[in-house]
Amino acid sequence: MSNYTALKSLIHGCLVYALSIDTLNHELISIETKKFPLYKGRDNSRVLYISGVALRLGKSHNQTNLEIASGIVSHLSAQRGDVFSVEIVPPGWIYLELTHRFLAAWLQSLVVTNAGDGGEMGTSKITRQNSSRLFSIQYAHARCCSLVLLAHREGLIQLTEPIPNLVSAEQIPWLNDEQTLRLTHPAEGRLIAELVEVIDNLECPDLSGAVNWEKVALNLSQAFEAFWSQCRIWGKVKVSSPELSQARLGLVIATQSVLRCLLVYKLGAVAPVEL
Repeated sequence: MSNYTALKSLIHGCLVYALSIDTLNHELISIETKKFPLYKGRDNSRVLYISGVALRLGKSHNQTNLEIASGIVSHLSAQRGDVFSVEIVPPGWIYLELTHRFLAAWLQSLVVTNAGDGGEMGTSKITRQNSSRLFSIQYAHARCCSLVLLAHREGLIQLTEPIPNLVSAEQIPWLNDEQTLRLTHPAEGRLIAELVEVIDNLECPDLSGAVNWEKVALNLSQAFEAFWSQCRIWGKVKVSSPELSQARLGLVIATQSVLRCLLVYKLGAVAPVEL
């Protein structure tokens, strides 16, 4: 349905691969079939996933949880150190934190990728929505469109495609000279965290229950409104830190793309460019 890359799915695949080349490979089939738990951390200052696969394996293996986790982590660090840093937290949790460089590449993929084909009208029959909540989501989408189009007219950012697919024509300066994300404000972290969670839900939803897409979209729209009210793009920021302005605009483009996907394909509603 969408062309996004789910970070949860990516990390799950890395864990499965690490298991397949470890001495624990005889456990792999049952672990993969059960889709071992992989949790996203709640700290919005970083993108962190927590795996308890070593704890599960420890119940049926002649090694301690920490020994099992150490074997998995050694493979992950050697093979995918560019994607995430890994640490073991007693009694055997594996913490995987996305590197800033990889997260920047992932964010860039959101601003240069279309969510899908089609116009801005939904089918209006997928589900029933609360009218006030739906308006809030549509308002956030329209606000994203107006901000990006204004920036395009002012030459702050260049687009390759017209509405409804606002696609950036250039590399967004996500990273500073130290190769860390410019987006360090708590509201920016919250919005990035919501984008990560939405795409995880889109590409690998929890099979234990249906996703409440209206709530998912509302959470994203609220995170965007908090970001917009606290993180300036124009004025002094544009003059003194144009790269920060562009990075924030990149976040707006990413949000617009994901909101449009939710409105059109999950809520069956209009994704308006203006209200």
